Amino acid sequence: MSKNISAPERISLKYYDIILGLFVAVLLISNVASSKVLDLGPFTFDGGTILFPISYIFGDILTEVYGYKRSRRVIWTGFLAAFLMSVVFIIVGKLPSAADWGNQDAYDKILGLTPRIVLASLIAYFAGEFSNSYTLAKLKIMTGGKWLWTRTIGSTIAGEGIDTLLFVMIAFYGVFPPDLLLAILISNYIFKVGFEVLCTPLTYYLVGFLKRSEGLDTYDYTTDFNPFTLKA
Repeated sequence: MSKNISAPERISLKYYDIILGLFVAVLLISNVASSKVLDLGPFTFDGGTILFPISYIFGDILTEVYGYKRSRRVIWTGFLAAFLMSVVFIIVGKLPSAADWGNQDAYDKILGLTPRIVLASLIAYFAGEFSNSYTLAKLKIMTGGKWLWTRTIGSTIAGEGIDTLLFVMIAFYGVFPPDLLLAILISNYIFKVGFEVLCTPLTYYLVGFLKRSEGLDTYDYTTDFNPFTLKA
């Protein structure tokens, strides 16, 4: 298994595009599912929370195996896909309905995203995913590649904390009562971090499989961590 300081651009990658596709799919499905608020036992959270933590597992795997630079491209791809989806939903919702189509109210309730929700989702996603990837990359260097669980869980604590706080406060502050707002905030965060912890054995397996299959174990010693560039 090689330890690459900066993985070559022209190397043939078997699974990178598959992970990218799954990452974007999870992100988009989560955004749509977030239109419903759930009560499951002691937890109160939006429906997207059931699936969204998987995007952080993908984020951990991408940064751990392929490095921050390739992870950054995936994050931007997800951001642009989510933005496009939101814009299309809003435009379609505003266009006049056919005379014999009586489901406008249902469409507005499920897919009629408000600019505030769109803004909250995009800002929270951007800040959370880049915080997660940056934290993991730095922890990998600090630990010399040892103790994978410390960086997968540590990066999730940072990334999910930023993501959850920004989304809930931007999207729902002043809309929900303070008690419900706090319940959603705490429930979301505990559920997301707990999910990551429970999935640690799966993360270990996937990381090991990909490192062996791709011949990569990237360390970001010389990487430019600027999230706004796609250059090396």
